[in-house]
Amino acid sequence: MESNAKITTLIVDDEDRARETIKEMLAIYCPELELIGEANSVISGIQQIKTLQPDLVFLDIKMPDGTGFDLLNRIEKKRFALIFLTAYDEYAVKAFRFSAIDYLLKPLDPDELITSVDRVKHSLETEKEQLSQLLDNLKSIKKDSKKIILKTAESIFLVNIHDILRCEATGNYTKFFLTNQKPVLVSRTLKEYDDLLSEFQFFRVHQSHLVNLNHVVRLDKADGGTLIMKDEVSVPVSTRKKESLIKALSEI
Repeated sequence: MESNAKITTLIVDDEDRARETIKEMLAIYCPELELIGEANSVISGIQQIKTLQPDLVFLDIKMPDGTGFDLLNRIEKKRFALIFLTAYDEYAVKAFRFSAIDYLLKPLDPDELITSVDRVKHSLETEKEQLSQLLDNLKSIKKDSKKIILKTAESIFLVNIHDILRCEATGNYTKFFLTNQKPVLVSRTLKEYDDLLSEFQFFRVHQSHLVNLNHVVRLDKADGGTLIMKDEVSVPVSTRKKESLIKALSEI
């Protein structure tokens, strides 16, 4: 897509007022989007996507005749970027975050809308793989085979959670150290991944370090505490984290 080309956009939401609000906000904050249609149900959304072939779809989750996921499952060729619209649902939102899919919580916040649209502008060609991974993640949010999508400026990596050794903060970026490939630098904060991975035996041992406890070799208690990882790297442990870390290691 040419840099100056408009991003053709479709809104799928069953609430008339919600669609009007989105249209008004897009006109004010996102003039680079060209609204080419709207739909108020799963069925009409599918028809509009097939007919109009938009670059971007704003998709509500709950509609009278089904869900946004039903719509996605019934479209064979998903050649569009996607931003979900949802009231807070922890289960679904976690799946979005693992899959690097953008979502907006209702009521919409202008700054979050602008940020999501900006991300989409730089990743229109990669959304198909992310949609596929999202649907897989929704089916297996707790499974050991769970994968997470890591997006860089150049590539998208599908990484098995078990293959993550540790994560290190680099300003507002996070560097992932993996078992079988070079590190991956992602433009999201370590706190976001701490929230996302904590239930999978990841532990924030230091302000700048999040480790996979399954890849810890030993804890050296001297000098405040240091973790030795399977890649033979030493990771510092914050003094205030030491006791809770020892407890977490004993429960693996």
